[in-house]
Amino acid sequence: MFKSPGHIAFSFYSIDIHYYGIIMSLSILIGLLVILYLRKKYFRDITVDTIFDLSFILIIFGIISARLYYVIMDYKYFLNNPDNILAIWNGGISIQGAVIGGIIAGYIYTKKKNLNFFKLADLFSYGIIIGQAIGRWGNFFNSEAFGLPTSIPIKLYIPYCLRPIEYRSYEYFHPTFLYESILNLIIFIIMLIFLKKKVQIKEGTIFCSYLILYSIVRLCIESIRIDSVLNIADIHIAHIMSILFIIFAIVLLIYIYRIQKN
Repeated sequence: MFKSPGHIAFSFYSIDIHYYGIIMSLSILIGLLVILYLRKKYFRDITVDTIFDLSFILIIFGIISARLYYVIMDYKYFLNNPDNILAIWNGGISIQGAVIGGIIAGYIYTKKKNLNFFKLADLFSYGIIIGQAIGRWGNFFNSEAFGLPTSIPIKLYIPYCLRPIEYRSYEYFHPTFLYESILNLIIFIIMLIFLKKKVQIKEGTIFCSYLILYSIVRLCIESIRIDSVLNIADIHIAHIMSILFIIFAIVLLIYIYRIQKN
């Protein structure tokens, strides 16, 4: 059974330090370390300066786009509570929004610097997916990203005030944040096998595989989540975006293996 200790980790000079912020920082740091390690071992033609420059850009644009995406999708709430727009320490950032912003920012950067977008996208995909696996634990401390009620041993206690109205009589729910974290780790291992086995694939394949595999995971996880506020006509936005990501990745793969070859 999982039970969150609360939002606040500790206070420093009357400033509350949130678990969510600590987890997000840790996920970014470990993601960057993974990228640097894999660069040294498998992507030696990419410079360390490029890694740091692009990482800084992706972090900034990723956070902004992740929050902007969430705010737009739940605009009714934020129109009535504008003071909460910047309060990302309370949760409310979209991974899919971060991916969209990251792809756009990364493409602009590589074109401006005349770099290989697909090769950098492949490398950064490893850091992104391992960062997502760690970052999902921020949802645990905020008691969010949970699924339907359950009585299985692995279950998450949700405080009464955070339960959807129709599920107020239930105490324990599926820890979908944990499921996604584990599945993201499995995706990372699968992607790593391509490097370990030195499979001959074209640049961009790893990036597309990441988009497809992660989108499949989200399609499955969102099917049992009940706390999502990003819905259109009872359809989770995450489902729609996951399908669009898969289509986008397939189109990219066609370009990489057919059009680019010609």
